[in-house]
Amino acid sequence: MKSVDARDGSQVNRIGIVPAEIVSQFSGLEVLQKMLDGELPYPPISEIISLRLTEVAPGRVVFESMPSEKYYNPAGIAHGGYAMTLLDTSMGCAVYSRLGPGIRHTTLETKVNFVRPITVATGRLRAIGTAVHTGKRTATAESRLVDNAGDLYAHGTTTMFLMPDG
Repeated sequence: MKSVDARDGSQVNRIGIVPAEIVSQFSGLEVLQKMLDGELPYPPISEIISLRLTEVAPGRVVFESMPSEKYYNPAGIAHGGYAMTLLDTSMGCAVYSRLGPGIRHTTLETKVNFVRPITVATGRLRAIGTAVHTGKRTATAESRLVDNAGDLYAHGTTTMFLMPDG
């Protein structure tokens, strides 16, 4: 399901919705691995906020994104929603990587600390999400948004609601 990015010739995943039968058949880790391998599409949010899954392991995921001026607020820096989306995505997927087939998740609450402003000059950012606790009805996770030098730009925690199929 990969296609060529006309801007730089790199391979990119297509955008789409993962079919419910895939979510019901495979664990979260398997679904994310298939996404990483290009067998499944990236979610539609990827068209709005540029993000790319680069690492998947049980309880840990990494997404990368390049800041763009299209994310700027009136003050000339990336809107907090940009960082928040990267953190929320990595935390949610970290939890998802520990869930069995047919279990969906959604964010109940999130706490984010913005540490320094993000601009185009910041360069590539990595959102490193880690699952902290996975229960039967809720889960918690944390994430750090860092640049290539490891400097921290934002960090957060979340509580997720877990929903079995049906």
